[in-house]
Amino acid sequence: MQSASERFENLFKDKVLHYRELNKTVVHGQTVFAGSSLMEQFPIEKFISENKENVVIYNRGIGGYLSSDLLFSIQDCILDLQPSRLFINIGTNDLSMENPISDMIEIYDEIIFKVIESFPDIEIYFMAYYPINYDVAIERMKPTLKIRNNEKIKLANMEVEKLAKKYGQKYIDVNACITDSNGNLKAEYTVEGMHINEAGYRELYTELVKYIN
Repeated sequence: MQSASERFENLFKDKVLHYRELNKTVVHGQTVFAGSSLMEQFPIEKFISENKENVVIYNRGIGGYLSSDLLFSIQDCILDLQPSRLFINIGTNDLSMENPISDMIEIYDEIIFKVIESFPDIEIYFMAYYPINYDVAIERMKPTLKIRNNEKIKLANMEVEKLAKKYGQKYIDVNACITDSNGNLKAEYTVEGMHINEAGYRELYTELVKYIN
């Protein structure tokens, strides 16, 4: 198994170095989005601009990230921005593996501990993991979604909610607008059964904006 440093060098170095450069010009004390592809692909800055919201958000999500990857690069993805608020959704890629949910939560806990240790007054919004839709998944995605199924996602969300309570922070679930009557990600809002298209993100934004503001 690759070490965190090896994964960084092989997979994420360019993206993290890009963020490190961007961080030189950020305004500290703003809002940060952190996580994996489901955060990176959220066009939050575009929506904020379109709706003329009086808030600054920096998206530091990175596709493919495990919880351990975010922990490894926490300085560049979170701490260097000195945020006053953090919206975080990390661990979905961990859920695509056979490892126990508790392993992911242990690392998630360490991430949050480091953030609060650096910024005791920060507000953290733990975002519920989004559902998937196995029935409309493309073939190459189906083996992953057999592991990362909606039952597992529900169990993981329960653990994330507990983690939020442990730190006296907020757990938010804005998924109702993208979830069908069977508990799946709505077919019209998914790219390939797991990732979300812009129309789906627009629906999520309508629910998320009340927390952003």
